[in-house]
Amino acid sequence: MPWNNNSGGPWGGGGGDQNKGPGGKGPDDNEPINPWGANNGRNDRGNRGGPTPPWGGDGPDLDQLFRKGRQMLPGGFGSARGVGLAVLAGLAVWLASGFYRVEPDQQGVVLTFGRWTDTTSPGLNWHWPSPIQSVERPSVTRDNLLSVGKRVAVDPRSGRTAGESVDTLMLTGDENIVDIEFNVLWRIKDAGAYLFTAREPEKLIRVAAESVMRQIIGQTLIQQALTEGRGKVEADSQVLLQQLVDSYGIGVEIRQLQLALVDPPQPVVDAFNEVQRARADRERLRNEAEAYRNDIIPRARGDAERLLQEAQASREEVVKRAEGDAKRFLSVYESYKLSKDVTTQRLYLETMEEVLKNSQKIIIDNKAEGGPGVLPYLPLPEVKRLTPRPADAQGVKQ
Repeated sequence: MPWNNNSGGPWGGGGGDQNKGPGGKGPDDNEPINPWGANNGRNDRGNRGGPTPPWGGDGPDLDQLFRKGRQMLPGGFGSARGVGLAVLAGLAVWLASGFYRVEPDQQGVVLTFGRWTDTTSPGLNWHWPSPIQSVERPSVTRDNLLSVGKRVAVDPRSGRTAGESVDTLMLTGDENIVDIEFNVLWRIKDAGAYLFTAREPEKLIRVAAESVMRQIIGQTLIQQALTEGRGKVEADSQVLLQQLVDSYGIGVEIRQLQLALVDPPQPVVDAFNEVQRARADRERLRNEAEAYRNDIIPRARGDAERLLQEAQASREEVVKRAEGDAKRFLSVYESYKLSKDVTTQRLYLETMEEVLKNSQKIIIDNKAEGGPGVLPYLPLPEVKRLTPRPADAQGVKQ
């Protein structure tokens, strides 16, 4: 029943003064009702204080509050107008509680009665307050690390392991076994799909990554997986894993896949190392043989080419000389046909010059025959040898 001037308020009681509050006490009474059970005397300033709340200190003056409320609401708090205003105020507060902020590194996932209905971008947003709607704000810029094949520590006293042990022995393309550990860096691409498509998305990524790695290793030779083929294994595995998680629709982006360890199984690691050393020796000897071959073969080819070039030059020289001699003989023959005496004399002189040019020559004058008995003798080679050359004569003058 509304509290009006005639009824005395919601606490019952007969009619009375309109300024009286609950329990029939008015502002002029000596002992107003204290709902917290504390003594309601005067405060430190000498004024009558309100009821003392449980947290201590001077509480609000309920009488003044009631009086002000009745002045604002002529019909009282229990009137239809008062109830309407209270409902509107509560509704405004409830609607204002629907504002929320999404950080730059987040996505807002709006849930309507627990069902994903919308995804909001960073900034200030609004949704229907609880219990109608709620919001999840997972980070979408942080790289998450997932390690596959990491060894789990074992307690030596209890023999128990902490965490889940993963078998990472994989079969290679040439039917060898390797032990592989690798890391997967992934990031949330679609927060709604990540939260509601799979129950355990991280476990799903782990299983998919192991499956993809087994497929790629099964197509790779062990030597490539251990040495120069690691980069190709990482790149192919990342592409295939991204395709697989996209087919699941879990809203995840694979940022990088890194091989942390690629080793043979522990029981055969010594034998495998021996095989690797033998292969290294084989490669070294092969490289030395290749170096020797690369040194000797070009040299032999160079010598062969030099001999061919010399033979070619000698052939050209002989041929050209023979052709020149033939042409010279033909020209002499043509001259001989035109003037036999002159040509014969010239040939005789040239031949004698060729024959006598390197021999000593003694000239005897036939006119001296029958003379005084002294043979006129002219030693031309000695004269020529003793005759100073022009350059020597100039040097003596200097």
